[in-house]
Amino acid sequence: MVGPGEVDELLQEETAAECEKFGKVVRCLIFEVQKGKVPPEEAVRIFVKFATLPSAERALGELDGRFFGGRQVRGQFFDEKKFDALQLAP
Repeated sequence: MVGPGEVDELLQEETAAECEKFGKVVRCLIFEVQKGKVPPEEAVRIFVKFATLPSAERALGELDGRFFGGRQVRGQFFDEKKFDALQLAP
């Protein structure tokens, strides 16, 4: 969706709004991995927690592989305990 250094204050709000199409969003977080730790196309990570598993499954099915702003979105489930503890780094 965006590359390193391209995260703006609207990204989180816009992402949460887009994800609400699939169900109630509990929390949306944007995390940028430190430079050099991962390839640039994997540096900005967006985490979305849904109220229900079916909502998360719908979002993953619809968004994984889609293109936004010329970049392909890659989606996967993330450990909920790590998310809640804000342990988001790879």
